[in-house]
Amino acid sequence: MSTSHPEHALDRLEERLARLPLRERKKLKTRRAIQDHALRLFTEQGYDQTTVEQIAAAAEISPSTFFRYFPTKEDVVVTDEYDPIMAELLRDQPPELSPIEALRTTLHEILPQMYAADLDVIRTRMQLTADVPALRSRSFDSLREGTHAMLRDVIAERVGRPAGEPDVEAFTWAVLGVMQAALYQWIDGRTTLEALPDLIDHNLDFLARGCPL
Repeated sequence: MSTSHPEHALDRLEERLARLPLRERKKLKTRRAIQDHALRLFTEQGYDQTTVEQIAAAAEISPSTFFRYFPTKEDVVVTDEYDPIMAELLRDQPPELSPIEALRTTLHEILPQMYAADLDVIRTRMQLTADVPALRSRSFDSLREGTHAMLRDVIAERVGRPAGEPDVEAFTWAVLGVMQAALYQWIDGRTTLEALPDLIDHNLDFLARGCPL
């Protein structure tokens, strides 16, 4: 996967965030502050040893405010703000592109932006998810409720079919499956975080070709 110059990629990500309504930008800023404090505490003293009360105190909010932004302690690790940006990029792809090619093009843009803006945060979140059983379990629920639903809806729009149609559901899960396969190669130590975008792209291309073996 070709990557953009990190500074340019970061500028484009900030531009897209800046186009969000003011209320949404404020919510994202608060979410990020809470997450930053949480990840710091998890790194310093361990995930299980860190309480929501400690995170809230560090972020200077109440525990009830924490739960308005993150329904569970696990969510502060497994969720992020990229799905809406990814949905916007995917919707902007030329209509003549197939769903997989539109997604590959989207990932060519957003993954370098994410790496340029948040590589250390991404590394910490992914390592915690790999190491903590409760986070691994919650990450699947988050994938189903967030990323899967987003991709399913946008893909359905692109092909003009109902989002709940079995073929659309199966296609979306197949896409997420090959992306997860790349992630597990990183978890197992068979690839690096820096090489992960290329492996995801390879797996999507493999899926587009019908998974020939």
